[in-house]
Amino acid sequence: MYIATESPLEAIKQGDKQAFEKLFKEHYAPLCRYAYTFLKDAQEAEEAVQSIFLAVWERREELTINTSVKSYLYQMVHNRSLNQLKHEKVKEAYKQYNHTQINQNPANASHLTIQNELASRIEEAIDELPEQCRKVFRMSRVDELKYSEIADVLGISIKTVENHMSKALKHLREKLSDYLVALCLFLLFS
Repeated sequence: MYIATESPLEAIKQGDKQAFEKLFKEHYAPLCRYAYTFLKDAQEAEEAVQSIFLAVWERREELTINTSVKSYLYQMVHNRSLNQLKHEKVKEAYKQYNHTQINQNPANASHLTIQNELASRIEEAIDELPEQCRKVFRMSRVDELKYSEIADVLGISIKTVENHMSKALKHLREKLSDYLVALCLFLLFS
């Protein structure tokens, strides 16, 4: 139960659903409007804000906020929105590139198949990582967060983030080494 003398953040850290609900109701609509200024799509804005609140609730016990809760939430929405925009641009550019390559040279279709196979193997290798290590890796490489941002969101030290990244990259090198050698040979002789 939420106690007036206790900070809302401390109550949420203790699992107080009423305090979390109050925080959600107070900030949800303004955060959606803020996300919309970046994403220009109401549904995407709502999904971004919902994912922010989900992350806050899931990581509530480790949560360390050095600014106001409001500032923290706005910064999270800002980062998530920009990362989503970057991701969409990369996907669109990749689509355009593949379309152009296939139309210009049908032989490039085999290269596209190899790229898809490599992407599939990378995803499998990432899925094999321990949960926390996988989270850190995806936040760094997919969400493009800095190590300090990852440390803040997960409530861990920057050194721990570095250790997780080192472990993840080592695992990927080991899992993909045979495939990458074969891929290089294929590309050399094709």
